[in-house]
Amino acid sequence: MRIVFMGTPAIAAACLRRIHEDGCDIVGVYTKPDTPKNRGMKLSVSEVKAYAQAAGLPVFQPAHFRDAAAVDELRALRPDLILVVAYGRILPRAVLDVPPLGCVNIHASLLPALRGSGPVQWAILNGLDETGVTAMYLAEEMDAGDMIEARKTPIAPMETSAELMDRLAEIGAELLSDTVRKIAAGTAGRTPQDASRATYAPMLTKGMAPVDWTGTPREIVDHVRGLIPWPVATAELAGRRFKLHRVEYTNKTTAQPPGTLLALTREGLEVACGGGAVVRVAQLQAEGGRRMAAADYFRGHPIEL
Repeated sequence: MRIVFMGTPAIAAACLRRIHEDGCDIVGVYTKPDTPKNRGMKLSVSEVKAYAQAAGLPVFQPAHFRDAAAVDELRALRPDLILVVAYGRILPRAVLDVPPLGCVNIHASLLPALRGSGPVQWAILNGLDETGVTAMYLAEEMDAGDMIEARKTPIAPMETSAELMDRLAEIGAELLSDTVRKIAAGTAGRTPQDASRATYAPMLTKGMAPVDWTGTPREIVDHVRGLIPWPVATAELAGRRFKLHRVEYTNKTTAQPPGTLLALTREGLEVACGGGAVVRVAQLQAEGGRRMAAADYFRGHPIEL
């Protein structure tokens, strides 16, 4: 069975690695074009491209599939099956029709919940205690195709999006491996999604970063967890702007208004939030600085409380 793989970030690279180690006949790997990064604007390759090149797999990087030449190039590979994991490109009908066994996608949510580009982050931002990975057939509508299988996993109370993504990558790679075997054997299931239960996970923006201290402790902690590794939650503390990498619960209460800095302890900086509750900023990063424990930072940069 000739397979074309399409993907870009680390979760996709983990899936590509698994099917390559399974011995699948991968005839082409598609990933987004290299992008310039940092001040030197040096071109950066995706995790998928890095793995594919190291494994000696042919790499293709069309800007889009609106050009007939790009579709013809794909068709020339004669794939029986196309596997897609966080590719970052919408596939038109002309592409979906190429492989006779269809196009299969691994999506990091329990569909039809959290369709879209940020399912891992929004699972945490929405306060969910459980998420998972779904294998499905691609359709023209985003993340709306028939499901093959879904696998669940709990979300740990202080787990960040980055940590959850690493776990879902492992689950997704295993699911993709099993799905390929089932498709080859003709035993893969096919269950239509219930569109009435669909929810959405739009792309994150930097505008989401500021913390709203009027929120409940759960909302604030989830906000910080959900925005790691990007864009990272931010807050102004004693007139200085910080990125917040970890905020923790306390069992304390206060009559002070939300956002009031209350105390600096060995565990961190205590801040008033909604409902008279108190949270603790445990790890932060000053502008131009490095990530560190809040208690260590403020010992070197005293503030008045």
